[in-house]
Amino acid sequence: MLTALVAFFTSSVFTTTALIIDISIRVIAVVVVPQNRKPQTAMAWLLAIFILPPVGIVLFLLFGSTRLPRRRREKQEEINAYILDITEGPDRVEKEIDFPDWLEPIVEQNRTLGSMPLVGGNTAKLFTEYAESLAAMTAAVGQAKRFVHAEFYILSFDHTTEPFFTALEAAVARGVTVRVLLDHVASVRSPGYHRTIRKLRRIGVHWRLMLPVQPLRGHWQRPDLRNHRKLLVIDRLVAFTGSQNMIDRSYNKKRNLRRGLRWKDLMVRFEGPIVAGINALFVTDWYSETDELLMRETDSGPAEKIVDAIDAQVVPSGPGFELENNLRLFDSLVYSAQHRVIITSPYFVPDDSMLYAITNAAYRGLDVQLFVSAVAAQPVVFHAQRSYYEVLLRAGVRIWLYKSPTVLHAKHFTIDEEVAVIGSSNMDMRSFTLNYEISVMVLGRHIVAQLREIEESYRAESTELLLDEWLTRPLRSKVLDNTARLTAAVQ
Repeated sequence: MLTALVAFFTSSVFTTTALIIDISIRVIAVVVVPQNRKPQTAMAWLLAIFILPPVGIVLFLLFGSTRLPRRRREKQEEINAYILDITEGPDRVEKEIDFPDWLEPIVEQNRTLGSMPLVGGNTAKLFTEYAESLAAMTAAVGQAKRFVHAEFYILSFDHTTEPFFTALEAAVARGVTVRVLLDHVASVRSPGYHRTIRKLRRIGVHWRLMLPVQPLRGHWQRPDLRNHRKLLVIDRLVAFTGSQNMIDRSYNKKRNLRRGLRWKDLMVRFEGPIVAGINALFVTDWYSETDELLMRETDSGPAEKIVDAIDAQVVPSGPGFELENNLRLFDSLVYSAQHRVIITSPYFVPDDSMLYAITNAAYRGLDVQLFVSAVAAQPVVFHAQRSYYEVLLRAGVRIWLYKSPTVLHAKHFTIDEEVAVIGSSNMDMRSFTLNYEISVMVLGRHIVAQLREIEESYRAESTELLLDEWLTRPLRSKVLDNTARLTAAVQ
């Protein structure tokens, strides 16, 4: 028997059959893989399949589609009309003040793609210190009278976040409805996940996992599609959003503690009509995970005149939308800039359109600057990011490396002196395609001036990367960077 098997596998029939299968796989891949994918993404998948067909095919079947199950996409479509109905404040937009001529089409684009209008009459307070923003969110929960909506990519009960959980427990005790959403995969990978779930159950909040990967329970989609949003809404009167997760600055990981890594974030506290838009994202995500559509629970208050009010527009994005809403917003703003573009992003792995927009801005003579971390929190992404530095530097983009061991995790950018975007979205292909994100476009010279001061504080803690210095880096670093870049497009 064994002899017969050996004879078959070494025969010309087997060789011919294997060759036919191999060629068929490659031909089918060339036909199927490029459909509705960017050329760079299609090429990366084809490269994986052609080099290692069995491994490449399995990975493509698991991770090749960015589309969520049909029912989840239908829910997104259903709720867009609801979002249009619950947002208030377009009548408070004061377009004659600080409103660039080029901004109106971008506002309309955002409305078309994400359903949210530009609303006026808002206030915003920025928090750059981790403990300060956590204390502000905890205090806001302590003032809640009707409901608290908390949604975080990573939510963990630890010594740093204990006061926040205590505030949630107290809110429940006084009759406030508390709903909590946390991303399943991101939170389960964080130390203390089971302790956190036990705490949520004990204090009596309503909680759900976002995008759970639980095949035995009927929950399945591409496993690396994640809900990356961070937001907190109190009584539809106050909202927080930005880059900060609800966890200790070290993320409680041994390797981070060993290296002394600490995250630096930016959060913003909003009041005004924009709060309803931020809450609408929570309503959307809650509906996706529970089938419960939350009705309007309170109003956003009187339309009183606010000194230094800002206009703002929520731009939701993610695999529930047909198009890359955040990428289109970023590209449009960069191409519209007249004087200055300053970007802060911990993970900078742009697609071709974003790279062209940024380098073209520099070639047009604009002041273009990029703040990133000097230290690696995620090695593959870090090296992929570094592979873009040379083309940016040659175009005239100034790159600032925030000093180690701090991980600059803030996500914001400013255009000229009037417009800024703050939120959870990185400038990378994962945030453009695979993650649910929240971006808030704000209009107002005083808010941009505050962000300029924050950027200056980053600059004081950073070292500028120069082209001559970068070109002399070791060959092994160049190989690592360019190899990592190949994996960035496999989406």
